[in-house]
Amino acid sequence: MTSEDGDILVAEIAEDWRDEKIRIGTPLQTRQAAFALAAVAVSVMFIALVMQNLVFDSVEDSQGPTGEYERVPVWERANWPYITDAPHSFVMEYGSYSPTATDNEWNSTHQFVEFTLPLAEGGAAPDGLVSLAYWLPDVPEGVQVPMIAEFGPYFDEQSVDTPSIEVPGTWLGQMIIDQILPHGYGFAQVSVMGTGRSNHCMDLMGNAEQLGVDAAVTWLGSQNWSNGKVAMIGKSYDGSTPWQAATFGNEHLATIVPISGLIGVMELMWKNGSSEARAPFMHNVVYGSYGIDGDSGDIGNACPDYALGPAAGAGAYVWGGEAVGTYWEERYFLDRVLANYNGSVYLIQGMHDWNVDPHMAVPVINQLKNVGIDAKGLFGQWDHDYPDRPDYHFDRSAEGRGREAYPQMTRFDWMQDLLEWFDFYLKGIGDQPGLWIEIQSNHGEWRLEDHYPPQGMETLAFDLGGALSNIGGTTTILPDSNTGPVYETAPLEEGIWIAGLPRLHVDVRTTTIGGQIYALMEDCDESGQCIHLGHAVMDLRYHEGGTEEQTWLPLLETINAKMEFFTLDAYVDANHTIRLSLYSTGDDYLPASTSSVVTVQEGTGSTLQLDIIDPAEKLWFDPPTCTHSMCLDWLNQTADLT
Repeated sequence: MTSEDGDILVAEIAEDWRDEKIRIGTPLQTRQAAFALAAVAVSVMFIALVMQNLVFDSVEDSQGPTGEYERVPVWERANWPYITDAPHSFVMEYGSYSPTATDNEWNSTHQFVEFTLPLAEGGAAPDGLVSLAYWLPDVPEGVQVPMIAEFGPYFDEQSVDTPSIEVPGTWLGQMIIDQILPHGYGFAQVSVMGTGRSNHCMDLMGNAEQLGVDAAVTWLGSQNWSNGKVAMIGKSYDGSTPWQAATFGNEHLATIVPISGLIGVMELMWKNGSSEARAPFMHNVVYGSYGIDGDSGDIGNACPDYALGPAAGAGAYVWGGEAVGTYWEERYFLDRVLANYNGSVYLIQGMHDWNVDPHMAVPVINQLKNVGIDAKGLFGQWDHDYPDRPDYHFDRSAEGRGREAYPQMTRFDWMQDLLEWFDFYLKGIGDQPGLWIEIQSNHGEWRLEDHYPPQGMETLAFDLGGALSNIGGTTTILPDSNTGPVYETAPLEEGIWIAGLPRLHVDVRTTTIGGQIYALMEDCDESGQCIHLGHAVMDLRYHEGGTEEQTWLPLLETINAKMEFFTLDAYVDANHTIRLSLYSTGDDYLPASTSSVVTVQEGTGSTLQLDIIDPAEKLWFDPPTCTHSMCLDWLNQTADLT
């Protein structure tokens, strides 16, 4: 089967499943009430089931919750009794292998991987050492197994108070050892350079770290117990290392699962030239906490990046872009991934992630598909979380920030999804997973898309001062974070479903070569209560988009700021209005380093462009219903309000 053959088109699925298996365009309010009532009804059945099939941390004590399980497509999983009252997800098929016993209580083996560091990296060069620990299943002699690995700075690290690398991480490692390893997989935890027992200096995703990651992948894929295939998985920093590894085109790297991972370091902290509050000093904090922490090896591991990093952070805020050599270029991964990587990608992202913004996934997923990489996406309305943690999902959501999608955002089928993904891409068994994007709306609805943003959408354009009436009484944006124009549509005659990357193209004049616009888009009901839909931000020195600065004649010349909102998928009800507020800054963005008064030029050159979908043409599905106590409490509360 070719990559194209495997990229299952949603349109093809519809022919067989539209009427029988997948519900199309069910009204939101009806579905939310149904979810609440259904959750209460099934909870009794689930309690009895789970009491008979308790899942323990020890693989030897674990039994499959349902006995024989027939692998089914995602739209049928709601019909199977997944364990859904737990703190995280579980596979439906428990394997037969236990971890191979070693000389410690965790059944792990520690290893140093040696590799050559360029002398220009300083520190421990040329004698790089990567610290890792691995677990193997107790398979028959001669059987080789694929490896699943998590790479990051948090193992055996005093600065973040984590245990030895030989201890499985409670956030992900233990789950993989308990649930995936028994199916004949190895697992590894790897410390990036300058953290844990890996030598050199903490290079914050730079060249030394990338080379160490690649060396560890090669080692894991070339041992006599390995089948030669390696997967990488992790969240946040640990979700960035898979992107690093993929830049090399390493023959052993078969698949990556980045969860809220970085495609580039500068992209984490700057958007269209605008700086997050942490950006100018984050490098100081990182390099200080990991590199200058009082260890005896601090002096011996001194690296040039210890000086360049903090300078690059402050310089990017003041001057924009690449202020120190090629610091940011070295730490941008996506272009090299697209050019060199030969494996697959299962990309997972929270739509309300403020730590690692969703532009790390959208439109990245489409770029992967466009170059022929097998890619699947799972994009839900959570924050900086895994897809299966109901307590985190609740605690980190608020009105307009994911709360309306709770608890449908919690995917208790996720571990089963991982197992099926690894089976195909690491062992070549089972059916190829569907290479679609599972996308969740702001009200909790799940559907399938071939691409995201979707293709072939209708675009609605609202001009500022026309279809978007100026209700704020000014067209001036002052550099004080709370003064600027406010625009609002008339009440919508019918509901609209906004998807992808809305755009604001706005004509402005400035008093200096500088200034910044923060745009907040809200959904306002009949009473005037508004909730967050999305936001965009731009340093006007980058008003054409991209990374190149522009100049213009202040006061005299009009420029068009081509702003793009962070991705959103939102339904706005009929009779609601869409409100657009323009300020100099907002949320966690700093004021522009080049302060300026900005005047908006209303008219057809200043438009808010919304791409909308027709819900009746989409394929909707329900994941397994959450029966965790927090989910049931919330569903009961919302049911009482209907």
